[in-house]
Amino acid sequence: MDNTEVDVLIVGAGVAGLSCARALVAAGKSVRVLDRARGVGGRCATRRVDGQPVDHGVAFLHGDDPEFLELLGAVPSARVDGWPVVIEGAGTACQPRAFQAHEQRVAYVDGVNAFARFLAHDLDVRLETNVTRVVSAGSTLAVEAQQAGVDNRFSARDVVLALAGPQTLGLLNALPASPQRDVACALLAMLPSVACLTVIAVYAPEDAPHWHMLYPESSQVLQLIAHDSSKRVSPKHTLLVLQARPAWSQTHLHDDSGDWAAEILRDAARVVGPWAGHPLSHQAHRWSHARVGPESELAGPLVLHVNDGCRVGLAGELFAPGGGVQAAWRSGQMLARRLRSEVEP
Repeated sequence: MDNTEVDVLIVGAGVAGLSCARALVAAGKSVRVLDRARGVGGRCATRRVDGQPVDHGVAFLHGDDPEFLELLGAVPSARVDGWPVVIEGAGTACQPRAFQAHEQRVAYVDGVNAFARFLAHDLDVRLETNVTRVVSAGSTLAVEAQQAGVDNRFSARDVVLALAGPQTLGLLNALPASPQRDVACALLAMLPSVACLTVIAVYAPEDAPHWHMLYPESSQVLQLIAHDSSKRVSPKHTLLVLQARPAWSQTHLHDDSGDWAAEILRDAARVVGPWAGHPLSHQAHRWSHARVGPESELAGPLVLHVNDGCRVGLAGELFAPGGGVQAAWRSGQMLARRLRSEVEP
């Protein structure tokens, strides 16, 4: 495998990392992206159930930034503009600003992961690469990782950590102590991410609710139920994505998935109707770091100076105003500009 040194190593192939990588490559930098998952996108996650796409992380994309919206329009997938259109319930949305008048919402027939795959096109992305440490190695930074159980090592002058806050914090701790590093660690420790326990439930096609999204107000378990199959062309099944509230998810995060999935389905039966508690099949997914909390929002990304001109940049939804996927994308763009501005006239 080619482990030649590059200008920038980016840890995390979510939207923030891919956004930063694209901007740096466009500026002529050599960039390599590392991620432990089997695919790009992070929370922009789409899996297939009996051949049918289902978005089990982010349900739709939204924003008001013209450049971001232009990118959404360039994705080579059929769009479902304005989704969700039919909304029920007075509960709290994960991103309430998504429904403000100036925001545009879009989903894709192929799933929201189509956006991440579009961002990743032609980038050097190494998947199933679990980064374990970032250490100072003289005039470069070394990123230690495991690939298929084999230890590997990558190097670059600059490293970008585009991960959830707790994951970033773990990697920063291996760097040499400095006032910058210590402040960044203290800041991340105060701004934890939010967990979300999720169930993908499969039903017969005739068991289809009329709404696209339900935000149940009375539930102490469920934050939202997305009628995912309403985004698809001639769906074979009705697919509902049931996402639990942050506090409930955190309480049950380390419980057996069969136990918490059963409780989520029981609550779905109470909220939607008895049929929702008895799917043909279901899958459970544990998002330990689903998103940042509503009170966690910084003005921009951070850049830490390590030694001999090496830098560590921090990007992600936390590091840009607005929250959501647009904020993650903006943070990557801002960090790329900042890394360039410090070395270019």
